Amino acid sequence: MSHELSEQEVIRRNSLNEIIKLGINPYPPELFEVNVSAANIHKNFEREKGDYQNISIAGRIMTRRIMGNASFAELQDSTGKIQLYFKRDDICPGEDKTMYNTVFKKYLDIGDIIGIKGFVFITQTGEITIHVTEYKLLCKTLRPLPVVKEKEGEVFDAFSNPEQRYRQRYLDLIVNHQVKDTFIKRTQLTNSMRSYLNQKGYLEVETPILQPLYGGAMARPFKTHHNTLDMTLYLRIANELYLKRLIVGGFDGVYEFAKDFRNEGMSRFHNPEFTQMELYVAYKDYNWMMDTVEEMVERVAMDLHGTTKVQVGDNIIDFQRPWKRYSMYEAILHFTGIDISEMDEKTMAEAATNLGIQVDATMGRGKIIDEIFGETCEAKLIQPTFITDYPVEMSPLAKKHRTMPGLVERFEGICNGKEICNAFSELNDPIEQRRRFEEQLELGIRGDEEAMMLDEDFLRAIEFGLPPTAGVGIGIDRLSMIMTNSASIQDVLFFPQMRAENL
Repeated sequence: MSHELSEQEVIRRNSLNEIIKLGINPYPPELFEVNVSAANIHKNFEREKGDYQNISIAGRIMTRRIMGNASFAELQDSTGKIQLYFKRDDICPGEDKTMYNTVFKKYLDIGDIIGIKGFVFITQTGEITIHVTEYKLLCKTLRPLPVVKEKEGEVFDAFSNPEQRYRQRYLDLIVNHQVKDTFIKRTQLTNSMRSYLNQKGYLEVETPILQPLYGGAMARPFKTHHNTLDMTLYLRIANELYLKRLIVGGFDGVYEFAKDFRNEGMSRFHNPEFTQMELYVAYKDYNWMMDTVEEMVERVAMDLHGTTKVQVGDNIIDFQRPWKRYSMYEAILHFTGIDISEMDEKTMAEAATNLGIQVDATMGRGKIIDEIFGETCEAKLIQPTFITDYPVEMSPLAKKHRTMPGLVERFEGICNGKEICNAFSELNDPIEQRRRFEEQLELGIRGDEEAMMLDEDFLRAIEFGLPPTAGVGIGIDRLSMIMTNSASIQDVLFFPQMRAENL
């Protein structure tokens, strides 16, 4: 069912019909050869050189100023905006003035996509401009762009409603041209990480998104059904267990930029579909991995900003190595004054309650510790910080600490008050791993929807021998938020998940 047309949409459809009557195809099939960009012209044009005299460029009409037999317009391509100058007798050198008097003046609209040919000059007011000698309509638009007004460098009436921007990202990118910079930086971020990992000799791989058992994290999954196989499948919550299988198979280092899915709450820090990079390297431990993460993220900051210091909100965050380090218990003691290291589950639950943290019967000791840390410590860690040495109950896939009973060799990287990575010395004892999975099953019976499943094939794999291995998962969306000074995860996702829209 089509929507009711607005007055502007009716006018545009009438213009479309008139253009067709003139024998002009408003959506021509042939290519339009482009040989320059707006940014290239602005950066390199020099009047004295007399260059850019035979240019071809395409983009959207963003403004028009009709002035009789000569007019100005502004064209926006993927790199920016540039002024156009239209002169009737140059565009229509013969007696037929249709392409200027009728098509350009009457039937072209802001937002229409055109290709133009011409030469570059500088106007009397000093603005670099393209003198148009020929233009071609490449796409007639049927809906008007949101109105944008600029005064003294400030933008008014822009397409600024966050929900509309996220739903119609295509419009956001057209109207708020600076939004492109965020996503360009995000791609630069992943390219920087990929380059770093490739230089180390690690192999980029792909693992299944549809999995018969979900694992590798403590999270609630999305569930689906495969008709042909008549079996339940899950969208992966992590790719850890498959990557470890590859280490068993003989690869020394593997990584994957993975789309993962968790059927959980949404916020400005959480989207049900997110990206993380997971890396596993044989014969390493979590201390080595901390050094590696520091080095890689410091390099990302340098590649994106030319400095290790990044503006994030009101804070300047410095990614220069080394980062500060606390153990989990040290962090809680530091920020609350309470030593929970020797507490049993009951005493710890009472301590959490005294701190104003809600606990219930489904929460084991590890979950309570996680809640205490999250509520009292995490938001206070602004500069990059490693939190290390977690209680074993919180980390079913991590190796027991080499010197401290009851703890595992795990760290999380915290920055700007949020986790950006999680890493272990990976548990490679198959007997201990089975016992940990069984403990997770018990938590599931108690009602913990995030408890892990028991993966028999993974246990079989590590019974063939998993070398000592270090592994890490880095949240690309959250790291992108920090590196682009974005307040919401929706700002670094082209198409964030939204409630259903009533069209």
